Amino acid sequence: MGIKKNTDGTFVVSYHKRHAITRVPFKASRRGIKSKGEAQRVFNQLVIEVEGKLKKAITPNWNEVLEKYLVSGRERGLMSKTLYACEKTLRAHTTEWQDRMIDSISTQEIRDLLHRNLADKSEAHRKYVLKCIKAVFDYALEANHVNRNPCPKIKFKIGDKIKAVLTEDQAKFLLAKAKELKWEWYYHYALALYTGMRNGELFSLTWDKIDLDQRTILVNCSWNNVDGLKSTKSGDDRRVEIALPLIPILRELKTHWTGSDHVLPRSNKWDKGEQARELRHFLQGIGMKPIRFHDLRASWATLLLSKGVEPIKVMKMGGWKDIETMMIYARKAGVDIKGATDCLDLQSEPAKVLKLARNS
Repeated sequence: MGIKKNTDGTFVVSYHKRHAITRVPFKASRRGIKSKGEAQRVFNQLVIEVEGKLKKAITPNWNEVLEKYLVSGRERGLMSKTLYACEKTLRAHTTEWQDRMIDSISTQEIRDLLHRNLADKSEAHRKYVLKCIKAVFDYALEANHVNRNPCPKIKFKIGDKIKAVLTEDQAKFLLAKAKELKWEWYYHYALALYTGMRNGELFSLTWDKIDLDQRTILVNCSWNNVDGLKSTKSGDDRRVEIALPLIPILRELKTHWTGSDHVLPRSNKWDKGEQARELRHFLQGIGMKPIRFHDLRASWATLLLSKGVEPIKVMKMGGWKDIETMMIYARKAGVDIKGATDCLDLQSEPAKVLKLARNS
């Protein structure tokens, strides 16, 4: 190992070192070096080269850590759909890191990815990308692949925009038209608007969860096309009160769909997750502004809140875990400002209409 001079006056330069853990040797050499000064420079280069190989042998690259994180996530019980979305996002946005050693990715590079490469993406999307990157580095930190998580702390300006919800009259019109036209999704819309259940919860709803005598629905499972049957989004069971007008609708369903454990009729379109598109097309057909299927749930919450139902009750029936989320719906319904101006009276006597004299 080192620098040797040949009989012809040229130099042979070599360097090797064993891995401290695996004891596997790594070696590099060069021949035909013409001067001792050049041989010393080559030797220094070989040291760097071998040390790099040693480090690479124990330090995985970004792609390897991502694969390990996904395996770990499955072992920890994370939903396949959650991991699928995370993997798809990271594969799309971090291709340039694929062969990079995990500990070589800097905080500034992550900032550049979010602010430069994803400049045309929404704040919500960039926030999600950062969340996924942070999760991979958290795993790398636990596995001792890095000594710190390089993800920067960034505040994203995600506004609390009021998204589409149906008014009471619009909800009535939607159900009336769906029933009149014998639309195949009528019962699905009715249950969504009367219970606030998510699409996956409606898909998995069976008759043994419904108690018409007690007027309650037990919501304890959900479904998606990746995981199949699973727990609810929050992981908790909950009960939803059955509204009185929903009782005859449920009885109709029980009569029409005898022999099925599931409450709502199945279809290939629903199996494929096309409920949002079907709702959008139907609303356009009856002259209403399109909304998402999930917005039926938001409509249920805002309608209850606008009628004075306590937010804590809506939160429990809807399966939201924190009051902050619930307040988004309260703002949509205007509950947080209702009555705020009742105390405002700037007139000491009833207002009079003044007639202005006309100039002759």
